[in-house]
Amino acid sequence: MAEGDMPTFKCVLVGDGGTGKTTFVKRHMTGEFEKKYVATLGVEVHPLVFHTNRGAIRFNVWDTAGQEKFGGLRDGYYIQGQCAIIMFDVTSRVTYKNVPNWHRDLVRVCENIPIVLCGNKVDIKDRKVKAKAIVFHRKKNLQVRLKTLHLHQTFENLRTLDLVVIVSVRNRGANVR
Repeated sequence: MAEGDMPTFKCVLVGDGGTGKTTFVKRHMTGEFEKKYVATLGVEVHPLVFHTNRGAIRFNVWDTAGQEKFGGLRDGYYIQGQCAIIMFDVTSRVTYKNVPNWHRDLVRVCENIPIVLCGNKVDIKDRKVKAKAIVFHRKKNLQVRLKTLHLHQTFENLRTLDLVVIVSVRNRGANVR
């Protein structure tokens, strides 16, 4: 399939600063685990290609800044989003408490956008958000994944983005595995 013929989707990645959004994307791109936190300024767009039973598809992942000071720019990044990941950090209650705000902002701009809720850093023992306390997705009918960015658990990471790919493409009527 020619590069221009590949189906392409815009995936918006949102969540509070420090939840691991950029590390999540870079891990999928390079396999590397970034230990040092560097805040995203505005937005960074990363193309990720997935191979399915229907051929290759590309997701342009819009990795947005989580800091409040960039809040005024976010709506512009969401425009024409076709799927989204809301990420929170299970070691920080406040990042989970902000999930409804991220959801509200996304659906205000992209009304029927398929969303996957993703709990990050589950490998860290000092967990503040327990699995039984994660209920927001039930109210909004979201897919949910608790995942880790632990250095030795690459396959856990892949499952989360695979879920985003499948949910997003199936919501557009394709039978993709």
